Amino acid sequence: MVRSFAALFLAAGLAGAAAAQQPSLTATADFIGQDGKETGRATLTVGAKGVLLEVEVSGLPEETWVAFHVHEVGNCDPAESFKSAGSHFAGEDENAEHGFLAANGPHAGDLPNQYVGPDGVLRAQVFNSFVSLDEPGTAIRGRALVIHRNSDDNRSQPDGGGGERLACAVIR
Repeated sequence: MVRSFAALFLAAGLAGAAAAQQPSLTATADFIGQDGKETGRATLTVGAKGVLLEVEVSGLPEETWVAFHVHEVGNCDPAESFKSAGSHFAGEDENAEHGFLAANGPHAGDLPNQYVGPDGVLRAQVFNSFVSLDEPGTAIRGRALVIHRNSDDNRSQPDGGGGERLACAVIR
């Protein structure tokens, strides 16, 4: 009987260790605005060939298209206008150009423009097949999501003319 309890505890411990080693299939990112206050959240879920981002962010310019990207660095310092988030995440191809319409694009972190409604809230579901949450080379966990003031023209280098960074969130 003692052996069966020991075997049970050993099996439970090994199962727990295996679960601890497996990356989570979800992540969250809490957006902050330029004033440093929380403005929304993104939930990211691993799909078979990419990541689904479900986003709701308030306090944005009403009835406007805004640029939305994954940036390289998971640092959202409002004192620096979120420049601490670095450039767009290029992914495995460091020579990729910015934009879906660029000859050598897009960056892995390029996302389609998003529409902000008359209430100043961006609500979106976006699937990105160029990224993963945790796979080497394409991982975005620990990086930042950034919403810009202007829409992205999808071809200008290096950032599509998105302009001022209005909201930022670290993917956790």
